[in-house]
Amino acid sequence: MKRYEDLSPSLRCIMTPGPVEVDPRVLRAMSFPVLGQFDPEFTGIMNETMEMLRELFATGNQWAYPVDGTSRSGIEAVMVSLIAPGDRVLVPVYGRFGHLLHEIAERCGAEVHTIETGWGSVFEPGEIIAAMKRIRPDVVALVHGETSTGRVQPLAEIGQACREQDALLIVDAVATIGGIPVRTDAWKLDAVVGGTQKCLSVPAGMAPVTYNARAEAKLLKRKRVERGLRGGEVQPGEHSFVRSNYFDLSMLQDYWSPARLNHHTEMTSMLYALREGLRLVLEEGLEARYARHKLHEQALVAGLTAMGLALYGDPDCKLTVVTCVLIPEGIDGEAVRSLLLEHFGIEIASSFGPLKGLIWRIGTMGFSCRENNVLRLLGALEAALQRHGYPVACGLAVQAALDVYEADGG
Repeated sequence: MKRYEDLSPSLRCIMTPGPVEVDPRVLRAMSFPVLGQFDPEFTGIMNETMEMLRELFATGNQWAYPVDGTSRSGIEAVMVSLIAPGDRVLVPVYGRFGHLLHEIAERCGAEVHTIETGWGSVFEPGEIIAAMKRIRPDVVALVHGETSTGRVQPLAEIGQACREQDALLIVDAVATIGGIPVRTDAWKLDAVVGGTQKCLSVPAGMAPVTYNARAEAKLLKRKRVERGLRGGEVQPGEHSFVRSNYFDLSMLQDYWSPARLNHHTEMTSMLYALREGLRLVLEEGLEARYARHKLHEQALVAGLTAMGLALYGDPDCKLTVVTCVLIPEGIDGEAVRSLLLEHFGIEIASSFGPLKGLIWRIGTMGFSCRENNVLRLLGALEAALQRHGYPVACGLAVQAALDVYEADGG
């Protein structure tokens, strides 16, 4: 009979755009005793989590809760619930995850329209608004922070335009929530999806979502109670009912409401993790947290620039929590990544599609976003590049980063 060794994963310095290192206090919370999903103590934890999510999303929405599954489950739940077959959907694409929104909208049976701009840039709000006037969409689906290119899309004007045209605005804020501002109510965002495994420093496995009364009104038109739970015959609403059972937000909100209408068995330990991660975010303070992410980005960029490396993309729309670096000509990017992992225990990311093999992507997110991680990465990358024959002025990168930290009073 085969015997298996005790599980002992390596301790890594994870500097990717997700997942990132999990705060040890979150890991501790995951070890706590399991409660039943309808135990009043557990439903109290559910309610606290909703309260903290409202603060994180900067919203007064009634509905703010996690979908059980990775970040993509939250995106799919929101889209399959709010996009009915035949709806016109506009998806502005400026990187890999815009293409994902396009694909999911197609699977919802929508009439999908896209506009595209070059990777490494974002849209001027006027470009999206002009497309809306031309297409008259029922739904606009947009990525806030595009980790494939390290860019961030301005949203405020688009939210206002969606209100004026009576379109719902769905936003993928998986990469940005907890790292840069996401102002749901102020920007008039109708439905927002976050992620746990990035700036919240919680393992992948839950997708926080929030949506407003405009979005809920459409949900209720599509509401259909599960057959085994009906008190009597319930007919679908005036729109076609949501085709997914698991990802039907109209049923999930019943589960998260005081009615506690059974839908699935809640992921107890993951909810503990999310609650603790949210508690730590709010304990630090949102504005202080955004400033921390900005500081470490500045130190990283200063070090990379001092090393002689060039950054990728338009600097005016750079995403604070992801820095994209052009791989120097003649350097094997994957060999450098392997050296960093094998000899320094540091992981950075490559990229996708048209950028595959052209850039490295470095994340400064959540618990991974620390001074010692930034300095360790810069020193290790300098050594790795030198090892591969790239002319590096030794020591300048770390010194440049230290200058940033000392100027900040660190």
